[in-house]
Amino acid sequence: MNHWTDLSIEFASQRNYLDELFKIYPVVPEGIRDIDSEKWDCVENAFNKKDKTSLLKLLLAMELFPIKDSYVAYLKRDPSAITRNPATVSRLYGRLKEMGLDEIWERCSEPKETNRQIGPMFRRWLKKGTLGAPLLSLDEFEKTKKNAILDAGDSEMMSFAERKFGYRREKGLDFVAKFGGKYVIGEAKFLTDFGGHQNAQFADAITTLEAKTTRVIKIGILDGVLYIRGKNKMYREITTKRAKHNIMSALVLREFLYQI
Repeated sequence: MNHWTDLSIEFASQRNYLDELFKIYPVVPEGIRDIDSEKWDCVENAFNKKDKTSLLKLLLAMELFPIKDSYVAYLKRDPSAITRNPATVSRLYGRLKEMGLDEIWERCSEPKETNRQIGPMFRRWLKKGTLGAPLLSLDEFEKTKKNAILDAGDSEMMSFAERKFGYRREKGLDFVAKFGGKYVIGEAKFLTDFGGHQNAQFADAITTLEAKTTRVIKIGILDGVLYIRGKNKMYREITTKRAKHNIMSALVLREFLYQI
């Protein structure tokens, strides 16, 4: 298995992965999900006792969670993450407490919706300087011999990658950088659940990793449920068939870049 994939899986299973990931993808709870009325007595009891862990576990076991939040699917798939991510638990509990029992019950019929604001969050995170390298315009980026990250739009990064490395996908990139005198390109995705659109997003990232290029390191900066150990398709792919690819969490990206 790729070392950086292995490191990402270890981070997700052993540390406060969701708490740290929230710094990159600060998804704000926006909607309310359904609850199972048959379990309402237990929910009410946990709520009144202020037992945040029990309350969260009860609601996660229902058909629909009463809050729309991209971190909920991860907790549903890996309940053991609840004990490792106290800040995430407290954040979700705080929202439930703020809503109150009446509002939770009143909103129980609202459907689940997909958060559409995740895309730009990765680039906003880069601009905070977390990776320890400046973001430069295309002209500055091409001239510098130091570590740098390209600050450009989708089309400009795609055009640069095509001209410089022969990248010919009609799909923009999320990351173009230069570290240790080597170029790095990649896509960043937060995969919040399995199936449907999320599987398509995963497949899209793999296609980018397998695109024909020259003189460039390709990486998949992927986060979310794919690192949950088990029989899910994404996990099998990154640990077997796609194990040769540089697939990693954004949380280990800095370490990867400085060892190039």
